[in-house]
Amino acid sequence: MTPDISDVTRAKNGRPVHHWRRDLVELAALFTAVAVADAVANLIGHGPDGPALLAISAVALVATAGFHTWWSRRHGHAPPTGDTGARPTASPRPAGTAEGDLSSPGTDAGDGSGSGPGSGSGSGSGETVLWRMRTTVRDEPGSLAVLCVALAELRVDILSLQTHPLTEGTVDEFLLRAPAPVAASEVTRAVSLSGGFGTWIERADAHDLVDAPTRVLGLATRTALDAAELPLALRQLLGRCTIRSLPATSVRGDRPEAGAPVEGALEDTVMRLRAPEGGVITVERPYLPFTPTEFARARALVELDARLGPRVPRSRDVLTLPQGKDIIVRRADAGDAEAAKAMHERCSQRTLSMRYHGPVGDADKYLKHLLSPHFGRTLAVQTASGRVVGLGHLLWDGDETEIALLVEDDWQRRGIGGELLGRLVAMAVEAGCDSVYAVTQAANTGMVAAMRGLDLPLDYQIEEGTLVITARLETASPHAEGAGHEREHSVHD
Repeated sequence: MTPDISDVTRAKNGRPVHHWRRDLVELAALFTAVAVADAVANLIGHGPDGPALLAISAVALVATAGFHTWWSRRHGHAPPTGDTGARPTASPRPAGTAEGDLSSPGTDAGDGSGSGPGSGSGSGSGETVLWRMRTTVRDEPGSLAVLCVALAELRVDILSLQTHPLTEGTVDEFLLRAPAPVAASEVTRAVSLSGGFGTWIERADAHDLVDAPTRVLGLATRTALDAAELPLALRQLLGRCTIRSLPATSVRGDRPEAGAPVEGALEDTVMRLRAPEGGVITVERPYLPFTPTEFARARALVELDARLGPRVPRSRDVLTLPQGKDIIVRRADAGDAEAAKAMHERCSQRTLSMRYHGPVGDADKYLKHLLSPHFGRTLAVQTASGRVVGLGHLLWDGDETEIALLVEDDWQRRGIGGELLGRLVAMAVEAGCDSVYAVTQAANTGMVAAMRGLDLPLDYQIEEGTLVITARLETASPHAEGAGHEREHSVHD
């Protein structure tokens, strides 16, 4: 607290400090008061009722002095009000409202995002729910304050706020805690009456309590460790959206669609980004246009991935099959293309046909796409001698996730397919997938048996002789692995 100026002038080195100017002024004031009193006394004393008036005045002065002394002693020990008189005390208001200055402790004014300490329940007591809300307000002073006051009237607490400047207006993204009885329609109606438009709201959960900079850094770390995390990181960064990775050329050698410019392209609800290998990453969110801020964040994440180059975790698991032979299960990447082609040559045409559902001669052409970490994750089964005898793929297919297996003929019926399938399902659960599907044929009894061995709810659908089996992952454990094998040890390169 800043000391009062009188405290500084009254004491120096622990002793009182006297100023001659102050003494002179006080002496002059004393003489002036005596002169005025003498003049009044002479004026009244020479009148007809002078003595009586002087006596009455003296009694009144004594009574006033006594009352003042009594009042001072009675109220001199009252607790302080906390108002120093330096500025008017602000009236209390619910957290999240604003008056004049909208910034709060913990809010980063530089990027318009943050979460303050006033994150208590907006209802005081009782059940509350979390909401994520986005609305557009006019770029005018006080427009955000009006909106915040409207939310406060509903007892809605603003936990965090991010701003996305536009050419006209500003998109504000809120994380709200509201009393359970307050419906989403009430919140959006209050926002609309306060000048907000284009409002979108959905339920949030505890994961959304992490502030935006922390979340972005976490996603960047995941992407740096594993290139296959890029599509998942983009989905978590941008919310509900459909992400597709398209190669620069298709299996037939033609370009599937026009490539994206180096700096990317933003078109309302669709953004197109240049993939590191020359392909295109499209991100689509039909219900809500992307903002330039979101586009810049997504582009920065893709640029980070491109600078780091191809990479996958180098952990390996050594497993013992029921027949007593050891196999190694590890992540595969583009460096395994030649070993995968050699496995194709050892596979029968029937095995390749069931896996690729097309001309057997095109099997090798799919490997560049399948082994790229940007289109999913691939597990390789390797013998003690280093030969690849099986591949399992977890492929990102827009909003859905596909699982595919290929096991060399001589190594089939040994439980390798079930081991790969269990690990791929565990990866899908960790990635937040709701379900996985496998495209096969009814004659592929091994694949059907492996899917049934997952012990998950399955849906079967036959389309023109092709069997599509979908497994729902609500009850799947993130640590599920294939049954029938004994883990001996893990090796990390």
